[in-house]
Amino acid sequence: VIRCRAAVAWAVGKPLSVEEVEVAPPKAGEVRVKIVATGICHTDEHVSEGCFPNVDFPVIPGHEGAGIVESVGEGVTSVKPGDKVIPLCLPQCGECSFCLNPESNYCVKAHLSESQSLLPDKTSRFTCKGKQIHHFLWVSTFAEYTVIPECAVAKIDAAAPLDKVCLLGCGFPTGYGAAINTAKVKPGSTCAIFGLGGVGLSVVMGCKAAGASRIIAIDINKDKFAKAKELGATDCVGPQDFKKPIQEVLTEMTGHGVDYSFEVVGHADTMTAALASCNMNTGVCVMVGVLPSGSAISIDPMLLLSGRTFKGTLLGGWKTRDCIPKLVSSYLEKKFNSDLLITHTLPIAKVNEGLELLRAGKSIRTILLF
Repeated sequence: VIRCRAAVAWAVGKPLSVEEVEVAPPKAGEVRVKIVATGICHTDEHVSEGCFPNVDFPVIPGHEGAGIVESVGEGVTSVKPGDKVIPLCLPQCGECSFCLNPESNYCVKAHLSESQSLLPDKTSRFTCKGKQIHHFLWVSTFAEYTVIPECAVAKIDAAAPLDKVCLLGCGFPTGYGAAINTAKVKPGSTCAIFGLGGVGLSVVMGCKAAGASRIIAIDINKDKFAKAKELGATDCVGPQDFKKPIQEVLTEMTGHGVDYSFEVVGHADTMTAALASCNMNTGVCVMVGVLPSGSAISIDPMLLLSGRTFKGTLLGGWKTRDCIPKLVSSYLEKKFNSDLLITHTLPIAKVNEGLELLRAGKSIRTILLF
């Protein structure tokens, strides 16, 4: 058993508490990882707000990390102690019908199919003050040591800087892949991105990499416009500057609406606006933002009857164990610069300060270091 620090969410709506926790050794098919760095993603904020129905408290959040394998359980063959790895919030078991389908990146072991508050044997490896602490998405990267099923760990290049490539665990591949894989943005096309957090700005980078000629970035926080332009946005729009709905503004700017729109906010009204802002026949709208559990979206069926496509994306469409290591290699080859998303670096003890920066819209990505 290893004793180490972790940020624990004891109850909904309470600040995280940095505690000493005990982390049990890995059982068969599991890997114990020393987390070196972890990003703060909006999803971690959603956990403490209680937006996820299948997250049990107390829990150790965090799902965008990078670390080094400390030990492995019986039967683990893909990683060994000393390997650099990225924990995967979307597993790839390699055996289910989704994993065997080349066009799918889902896995039946993912949290949308079953709860990942406990490991597959329905027990936890975390305890604190004599109490069982739950896992989050099986990865819990806000802990200095964490135990993860082998199907949710990807070995990466030994040269990778862990305090930078931790972003490749969630935020960057989700946005970048939404453009490249899910929308399949074509060269010369027009794109609109609603929401310019870390994921939305990664969509901007993906649209630029795909050769889009016009990239319209939309946010109510104009402080984010400079970064959006640096990453490839050609136009920045503040919805509050107009009396008319934003979809009408975008349609006027582009003639018949954009070719691709991306909702990266997680609000029902912006989902509807994003769908209405893409062109009525061949337009593609991708839902990237996470709506609170139990939400409903009201859509005029004519928006779809005319030919538009409305689709979602999970982690940008990447088959995680196959693709995340390749993305790390592309990062090392300087094919993209995800470092530009990092605005703050803090010690794990200041996790609540990092979450406050996120809530206030003052950070793109904060990296926590152990």
